[in-house]
Amino acid sequence: MKNIILCSVVCLFIACAGKQDLSPSETSKIVVESFYNKDNTTLKKHTTPEGYNGLKSIQDLMAAGKSGDSNFKVLEETADDKTAWVRFTTSYEENPELFKLLKVDGQWKVTQQGLREKGPF
Repeated sequence: MKNIILCSVVCLFIACAGKQDLSPSETSKIVVESFYNKDNTTLKKHTTPEGYNGLKSIQDLMAAGKSGDSNFKVLEETADDKTAWVRFTTSYEENPELFKLLKVDGQWKVTQQGLREKGPF
């Protein structure tokens, strides 16, 4: 019984000690991989409500038959205090993609780009 409690406490500390302040690039990679692997719990955690709804609405169309290693590679990244842009490539798509991220409660989250909103690249 003591061993079970000890193992539970150790697991709790390890889980809580995980890296919490992800960069925009790290967040983008997590979102891409969770999108294509249909891990919607992780996808929701790293997106704004608008971003999640937008990605979820196209997930079944875009993610069909695509999974595995993403080969995520950042091409360009820019950020200020509240907004970041990450342009990247993956093995899932031929053309580079662009994410807009907002800092929400100290964490970077992928959000939906506005109509006709152009990124800085």
